[in-house]
Amino acid sequence: MSLYEIITTGAQQAYGIAEEMLNKAVAEHGADKAVAYPETGYAQPTIYGPLGKKCSNLGELAEVLPIIKSLMSDTPRLEAQFNNGIAVALAAEVIESVKYATMGNPYEGGPGIGFIPDAILRQLGVPLVTGDIPGVAVILGKAPSKEEAGLIIKDLQSKGIMTLLVGEVIDQALEAEVKMGVEMRVVPVGYDVTAVIHVVSFAIRAALIFGAVPAGNMADVFQYCKDRVPAFVIALGDLTPIIVGAGAGAIRLGFPVIADKVPPLMEVPMCLIQQADYSKIVATALEARNIKIKITEIPIPVAFAPAFEGERIRREQLYTMAGGNKTPSFEVVRTLDATEIEDHKITIVGDDIDNLAEGSTFACGLVIDVAGKKMNPDFEPVFERRLHYFLNYCEGLMHVGQRDINMVRISKDAFAKGFRLHHIGEVVYAKILDEFAAIVDKVQVTIYTNPDDVNKAHDEIAVPLFQARDNRLRGLSDSATDTFYSCILCQSFAPSHVCIVTPERLGLCGAVSWLDAKATYEIDPTGPCQPVPKGDVCEDEVKGIYPAINEVVKEFSHGAIERMTMYSILEDPMTSCGCFECICAIMPEANGVVIVNREFKGDSPVGMGFSTLAGMSGGGVQTPGFMGHGRQFIVSRKFLGAEGGLARLVWMPKELKESLKDQIDERGKEIGVPNFYDMIADEEVGCDSDSVCEFLTKVGHPALTMDPMM
Repeated sequence: MSLYEIITTGAQQAYGIAEEMLNKAVAEHGADKAVAYPETGYAQPTIYGPLGKKCSNLGELAEVLPIIKSLMSDTPRLEAQFNNGIAVALAAEVIESVKYATMGNPYEGGPGIGFIPDAILRQLGVPLVTGDIPGVAVILGKAPSKEEAGLIIKDLQSKGIMTLLVGEVIDQALEAEVKMGVEMRVVPVGYDVTAVIHVVSFAIRAALIFGAVPAGNMADVFQYCKDRVPAFVIALGDLTPIIVGAGAGAIRLGFPVIADKVPPLMEVPMCLIQQADYSKIVATALEARNIKIKITEIPIPVAFAPAFEGERIRREQLYTMAGGNKTPSFEVVRTLDATEIEDHKITIVGDDIDNLAEGSTFACGLVIDVAGKKMNPDFEPVFERRLHYFLNYCEGLMHVGQRDINMVRISKDAFAKGFRLHHIGEVVYAKILDEFAAIVDKVQVTIYTNPDDVNKAHDEIAVPLFQARDNRLRGLSDSATDTFYSCILCQSFAPSHVCIVTPERLGLCGAVSWLDAKATYEIDPTGPCQPVPKGDVCEDEVKGIYPAINEVVKEFSHGAIERMTMYSILEDPMTSCGCFECICAIMPEANGVVIVNREFKGDSPVGMGFSTLAGMSGGGVQTPGFMGHGRQFIVSRKFLGAEGGLARLVWMPKELKESLKDQIDERGKEIGVPNFYDMIADEEVGCDSDSVCEFLTKVGHPALTMDPMM
């Protein structure tokens, strides 16, 4: 059987299964039976994205079958077979939709995640655009052994690739003791081959969310996936017709397929590639998708990769820990003259952890001295924030917090492999020079472990630096600086989006402050962050309208955005990419705004949840009345500056509110409402308009007496 015949057969088989399942479901449940995936604003994405059709029930889903049928062809031409591949993808979406409609969550209780919610996709947006996740791999099928499966998956994991598993390879990964989960960047999706559609929908939603590609524009959706979603497929074991058909669909999206078994004469250069050597499969896949991996060699006895950033070390896995309110602990970066530093000197003042009992604690003071001709003390907190990532990249090491409210946990496995405190010094040394080579020439690391030494170093070295920095940051304001910074990191996904980062407005992803952007520019003068002088003319100080900034925004958005206000949600608000931490929306009946963070699962009082709200304002478009932003911007003096500021905030999820309590209390005093925190409604008050308005009236919320927003 030729490749064309196999793909055609795959399309026919997938269509037959979809038609049979759907007809049976309609017969048993009726055409009005609701159809929906959990936690998404994009219906069935693989149908909605290319076709522009939303299906709310089984009857509407049945209307897709004739469209699938029209795409199918036995013509031995490449374009016709690509259409067969699309037909397989649409049929798989129908099959999986029927499962969710008739079985609740068909993946509940198993290792597979099934449909991947919008929130997870948005959460992965930042590491995808920064390159911390350099690519997405789909492993489909079954390897000859658990060892070979583990070899491939761990190789991808070590390179930071987000790896999604479909088929029996899930069981092989479990047997090979691969650490799995979204946070570990290895995600089991499902056993049935049709579960691969949840990976396809992941890519298609990227086009809709980040690229603002209009639903129904099939060619543009597929082109976006090809150009901007760095994905590939690794197919293991025997290739059934449906798998081959799904592979044709993947290739149509621009994703090469690498297989260990490809029948003779079926290979297609850079599209369908055979690689029978399991030690070379990953390298072959990366080359086919043109993914470059930057690896920093660090002399430590455990694996080191961004994939381990989300690893959690629980009590039963813990060997020892420092900080976390159990022992004195801190970390600080200090700028010294080059003559005061011995490069690559790592000193342990006190005992290492060799003789500690399992489950015990230790004190830890981490002092990192840096020097460089271009080093600026303003960059010290930027380096300190990066420590969180550097240390978490170590397999078996868990780091949370910063400054003197940090915690470090070391697992039993890491200790058994020989990981000791001086390896922390090796990691810090290597990564600071790797990421900040443009401004740092020397790095020296000192780790204190005696509690008295830790306390002394904390009081004499860390505290004065922290206080000096805090005083400096308090003096930073938008009005006191003549230069803002642009950030276009997310343009790899959202081509027209531009962030303007100021001292009082951080990037909407929450990861880029004004100092971060300044440091990024110093490190890479041609990189994503560029200085943006405010110019001598300010059109409106309250709204934050600067002609000079508008010119930069117009240039960097390729003409898509001509005007932008810095502090207004109603007039030309800043664009959003899609990976923002929160979204703010007007609630007219309360004369205020609600804020929903990405982690909140329910609906807000404006009748929409995070995904639906985000879908209205992501992708680099301006949507007056809606605004993506970072968590910390909520307590900025410039938040909604044109509309009356923080006093307009009437509702937010409880978790978000509690995380900002101290800052909200401080801002409340500044605006003359010292009990403002208690006036903000949350889901415990209610998620409907009537409950919220009743509460606001009861507590006398200031928004009710302010000038109308609209």
